[in-house]
Amino acid sequence: MALHDTHLLGLLGENLAADYLQKKGYRIITRNYRYHRNEIDIIARHRGTVCFVEVKTRTSDAKGHPAEAVTPQKQREIIKAARAWLALSGEGEQDCRFDVLAVIVESMHEGRIERSVIEHFTDAFWAD
Repeated sequence: MALHDTHLLGLLGENLAADYLQKKGYRIITRNYRYHRNEIDIIARHRGTVCFVEVKTRTSDAKGHPAEAVTPQKQREIIKAARAWLALSGEGEQDCRFDVLAVIVESMHEGRIERSVIEHFTDAFWAD
């Protein structure tokens, strides 16, 4: 895989993020939850809180930090999907928060990530 294959890079970044969260004690509830055109990369539970996690993966921060790609518009889309998930799952009264995981893949070899940096921003944004 070439590092410019953004779809595959995103999938690898989401896998790294899920592994990272599990090692930190998060329980993954679902991945790639879709509500109409909106998607949440990872929904997890941590210490009684439902965490809606957006993962942004890049090969460098030359064009800005990955977390900067979670724009106000993207936040609104995630919030819509989160509200739908809470309503449809019956967990609407749960404590919840929105996190962002920024993944920078520094090197890869034969489709495997050899070196990466993960930054976890808890409570990265809030619903209105």
